Amino acid sequence: MAKKPSKANKKQQQSGGTPATVALTAAGVTYTVHAYEHDPAHPSYGEEAAEAMGVSPERVFKTLVADVDGALTVAVVPVAGQLDLKALAAAVGGKRAAMADPALAERTTGYVRGGISPLGQRKRLATVLDASAPDHATICVSAGRRGLEVELSPDDLAKLTDAVLAPIGRA
Repeated sequence: MAKKPSKANKKQQQSGGTPATVALTAAGVTYTVHAYEHDPAHPSYGEEAAEAMGVSPERVFKTLVADVDGALTVAVVPVAGQLDLKALAAAVGGKRAAMADPALAERTTGYVRGGISPLGQRKRLATVLDASAPDHATICVSAGRRGLEVELSPDDLAKLTDAVLAPIGRA
């Protein structure tokens, strides 16, 4: 027997949005959607997004899921750099961090790798936003699928995800 769609899923289906854009709309946040043709052969989802949108890689942030002491944690860092796992662990009071199993990250967030958004996740996870985000008026993050980004203020992203702001990115 098929499950009856929730109100949020109905709204998403009707609007053609993703859980991330539905969450942004429901929160009344100002945002811009940027769509581009995803190239599966491109070596980096984030760099591809920056190139396709003509946006500096310092303003495009990737969403990574890590395991910190047994708890899945979301890290949002510029695509121009890498995630510092030790800094991520420290930011949430943990001792050890490692990248999460991709299949577990997909199941937990409800998104596919390369399209994981920090917004509208199936299960809300602790989130850490790199301290460089407030250096920009707006930043871009995945809107919930490959080839789709949302641009919003870092303050709005931090508020909607209850993110901790910490220096978790490195060049």
